Amino acid sequence: MVRILPVASSIRPSSLFGLRFSSASSRFGVASLSSYTTPARSLSLHHISSAVQQSQFFGLTASKLLRGEGNSLIVAAAGNIAQASTATSQENALEWVKKDNRRMLHVVYRVGDMDRTIKFYTECLGMKLLRKRDIPEERYTNAFLGYGPEDSHFVIELTYNYGVDKYDVGSGFGHFGIAVDDVVKTVDLIKAKGGKVTREPGPVKGGNTVIAFIEDPDGYKFELLERGPTPEPLCQVMLRVGDLDRSINFYHKAFGMELLRKQDNPKYKYTIAMMGYGSEDKNAVLELTYNYGITKYDKGNAYAQIAIGTDDVYKTAEAIKLCGGKITREPGPLPGINTKITSCLDPDGWKTVFVDNIDFLKELE
Repeated sequence: MVRILPVASSIRPSSLFGLRFSSASSRFGVASLSSYTTPARSLSLHHISSAVQQSQFFGLTASKLLRGEGNSLIVAAAGNIAQASTATSQENALEWVKKDNRRMLHVVYRVGDMDRTIKFYTECLGMKLLRKRDIPEERYTNAFLGYGPEDSHFVIELTYNYGVDKYDVGSGFGHFGIAVDDVVKTVDLIKAKGGKVTREPGPVKGGNTVIAFIEDPDGYKFELLERGPTPEPLCQVMLRVGDLDRSINFYHKAFGMELLRKQDNPKYKYTIAMMGYGSEDKNAVLELTYNYGITKYDKGNAYAQIAIGTDDVYKTAEAIKLCGGKITREPGPLPGINTKITSCLDPDGWKTVFVDNIDFLKELE
């Protein structure tokens, strides 16, 4: 039922996340420079080096630094220079983000019965089991499923934690989207296999696209969208947010995603925004949904995160900090496999992990 157009393999990795990540202290401290009440006032080497470090990180050079008496440095018009440096750092960081080689790699979530879920996804949704790994010392198993190889397709990473057979999906997670040729036939197949249909096939509210909703054995919802052949059938992840404009701004600046479209539905009291790294018909996208008047959601403990490829996790983390994001795992290599990652939270607390592109391709070899 799902037709896939072949695509060339890109330099973007795909997956490692049943792993546990912990918070760490900030790697790049940025000291604030206060205004000066006298023409020349000394700053400690620590404060100057912190400001210069941030500037040099994105290719800037410190200016107007003069050697003073003793070991102090004098900064001409230091307050103005510090403000200009910070503004320029942000501008350079955001420009770099736009040029970074990024793609949505995979989405990670937890299930209560790995074999049952694999059977449902392969028999009812037409996915392929790409690989599976068991980590007995950490008491969990991962399985990777999708419609094409991990180095060029958005895929699913399932995590089964030993002995845990049930999770709370929460109210914040929405659904995954799958593009199919014929929604009615796909729904009939799912029904024949004993699957749960929560919305029968028909036009989307306020539009013409034929859709349906189904639910997997763990309660995760999938939206089936009737489309022509596509290189990326696993095409959407929908998350609910409390302030849509704030989220759009964050994902655009910190993650380098483009706002592909925004649609308000006042009749049904919600607004959606599609964000991504390419057009919806050829790439997986993030669908952000704002329901009128709701600013917070229960995230449960089932859904985990999205992973995105990057050419530099260190610059990625710095750009996220400059945009007000919270780094939950400082950039650096993972013990044992040396794949460099960093992780963060968006303004609503949704987690994302960035993975070094080259490191991950090595991991897949």
